[in-house]
Amino acid sequence: MKQNVLARNNVKILGEGTVPMIFAHGFGCDQNMWRYVWPAFEKDYRIVLFDYVGAGKSDLSAYNKERYSDLNGYAQDVLDICEALDLRNAIFVGHSVSSVIGMLAAIKGPSYFSSLILVGPSPRYINDGDGYIGGFERSDIEELLSTMEKNYIGWANFLGPAIMKNPERPELAEELVDSFCSTDPVIARLFAEATFFSDNRNDLRKISHPTLIMQCSEDLIAPYEVGEYLHKNLKNSTLIVLKATGHCPHMSHPEETIQVISEYLNNFSFN
Repeated sequence: MKQNVLARNNVKILGEGTVPMIFAHGFGCDQNMWRYVWPAFEKDYRIVLFDYVGAGKSDLSAYNKERYSDLNGYAQDVLDICEALDLRNAIFVGHSVSSVIGMLAAIKGPSYFSSLILVGPSPRYINDGDGYIGGFERSDIEELLSTMEKNYIGWANFLGPAIMKNPERPELAEELVDSFCSTDPVIARLFAEATFFSDNRNDLRKISHPTLIMQCSEDLIAPYEVGEYLHKNLKNSTLIVLKATGHCPHMSHPEETIQVISEYLNNFSFN
């Protein structure tokens, strides 16, 4: 079981510390996206990197459409890894949709985690009639998914630069586009559907772990109102608004990302 899970999710264990620190990538990405951040923590933590099934160098034969039809299937990947490595009190660092995936994992297996660090999180991407601002209308998401199906390469080339922002560094957007394009289009679309149609607002009250919310500036995917909503509804949370623009600060602004995470961890004791 252990070796199967570690191979399935392309798990890598690094670092010199004993406290586990799990880095979870976002939609259309893989563990390589964390390469500018995790080395800053390798002396003090046991670094755990992985790819969700369907992403990166994971075992694509393990992909099950039913399991991964919603975010709980991806949360189970995280829990499987925690069980296989016998982790306890891990610090979970999740980018974008992995923020919610991490929360779902923490609800199901609370003892595996000591704290959650959420980079560009959103519990609901679609605006709601009750005044909730997620950043998108439902018709926007339906159009996005339709475009993915009809012209996946064109969709990737349009969305990559918009998500990354930072146009003065086009190589970052190119990397994101390449990552999107290296993902199986069918799996990518199903993951996008599971991501953008999800509504996990009711799960927030179930989270008791200390949580850092890292809100990016000028973020197309998770606007400022989303960070405020999360902070208001996560009872043990800290909200930090980054100077970093775009949705991928761990790639575009790794120094600030490292600094904010380090300061948060240094100011709190997790038992």
